[in-house]
Amino acid sequence: MTLLISVFAAVISTALWYKSLPSNEMRLGTLCWLYWGASLMWLVDAIFEYTELGAEYFTPAAADMLNDTFLGLTVVALGMVIWIVRLLIADPKGVLKKVILATKTASSH
Repeated sequence: MTLLISVFAAVISTALWYKSLPSNEMRLGTLCWLYWGASLMWLVDAIFEYTELGAEYFTPAAADMLNDTFLGLTVVALGMVIWIVRLLIADPKGVLKKVILATKTASSH
């Protein structure tokens, strides 16, 4: 499930990134790289787990699937948090800069 969730997140973020080109104001490329990296990590994990378990890999227990689902959703959420923090630091539209400057001028009066 972790691989499936991260691949879906990677495909969706890539489609949104491609749609936003050439402006790329929201820095969606960062999100794409995060999710594709996570997908690659889970793919390698799946390959090694398959070599260990064989055909049992394709019949996981319900508890294992639930845990993998929570882990996959956590990875997607963490990727979004990293992307949002990077977006706020870059401030491509200058919104935070305007708010901070407006706060400073209002407090000085």
